[in-house]
Amino acid sequence: MIRLAILSILLIGTMSVYDFKVPGLDGNTIDLSKYKGKKILIVNTASKCGYTPQYADLEKLYEKYKSKLVIIGFPANNFGQQEPGTNGDIKEFCSKNYGVSFPMAEKVDVVGDNTHPLFKYLTEEAKKLGTPDPVIKWNFTKFLVDENGKLIAVFPSKVTPMSEEITKYLN
Repeated sequence: MIRLAILSILLIGTMSVYDFKVPGLDGNTIDLSKYKGKKILIVNTASKCGYTPQYADLEKLYEKYKSKLVIIGFPANNFGQQEPGTNGDIKEFCSKNYGVSFPMAEKVDVVGDNTHPLFKYLTEEAKKLGTPDPVIKWNFTKFLVDENGKLIAVFPSKVTPMSEEITKYLN
């Protein structure tokens, strides 16, 4: 039933990032509509990846721009089994090792048969921007959404959070 509703919205074209609510690692619900008026950086993360140190820069970016930006991390175990832990393990790892204070969702799939609806939506929007397939090639792909809920850019894993490629949208 939910998939049918999402499909209907996609076909009609009225869906936005604000239609999504996801369970957070802290036990609360992350309601993306709460971030209207701010940019949102949505990142698929992993704790055992070569890009994992980007958590530090994600936290720096969040601290520097939190008046106009929210970052939401989405742990995913889709690439190289690099996020094998439980939601509790992930929460502890992020807090202890990187002091992550930005919202973190529960672990999801970002590619494959069980792709979370938010990432299906973001992938389709990215294709409309001309992002080639596959949109998500690895952990730490970043989707930047503007203050009105519209996807404006996708950054591959190698683009670091504090890079000019990202910060130019925030200054």
